[in-house]
Amino acid sequence: MTIPSLRDVPDRFDSPRLTIRCPQPGDGPRLHEAIVASLDALRAFPASLPWAMAEPTLASAEQFCREGRAHFMMRSMMPMLLFLKGSDTLVGVGSLHAFDWAVPKCEIGYWAHSAFTGRGLVTEAAQAITDLAFGPLGMRRVEALPDAGNIASWRVCERAGYTLEGTRRNDRITPDGMLRDSRVYARIR
Repeated sequence: MTIPSLRDVPDRFDSPRLTIRCPQPGDGPRLHEAIVASLDALRAFPASLPWAMAEPTLASAEQFCREGRAHFMMRSMMPMLLFLKGSDTLVGVGSLHAFDWAVPKCEIGYWAHSAFTGRGLVTEAAQAITDLAFGPLGMRRVEALPDAGNIASWRVCERAGYTLEGTRRNDRITPDGMLRDSRVYARIR
């Protein structure tokens, strides 16, 4: 098996309307702004996005960007910022995480800035990130585990070519103790 950190993976690539790239030091203010503007939508699914329950700060957003870059380089978790092509307008975040290099497989995640939902941008990003997973990363399986109640998220999976494999019942728990189901979607190579 190739050592994950030695796999050559671009830290920036484009889809038709987006530039998708690894976070960099100094990206914190743009990320913080997107989180604050999208907080109500992010907090609607606390079991899926537990980090959104904390009060967002500029320091925590910058910390995410700096640590995210290190994780990206090690291939332990690969967060990616989604920008409108030709601009520094942040429209969301995507990631590859939960790597199992023995298979190899991973999980994809994403969220959109509330001002940019309903335009197909997250679906476009999910397709491009999945292509990265199957291409340079050599994944054989990519999974998505949206909250069963998050219809918009599982529609992204379906439009991005993922197949619904089932539901994991009582898979997650909210901060107030409610159990939530996750839908299991996957694409295989």
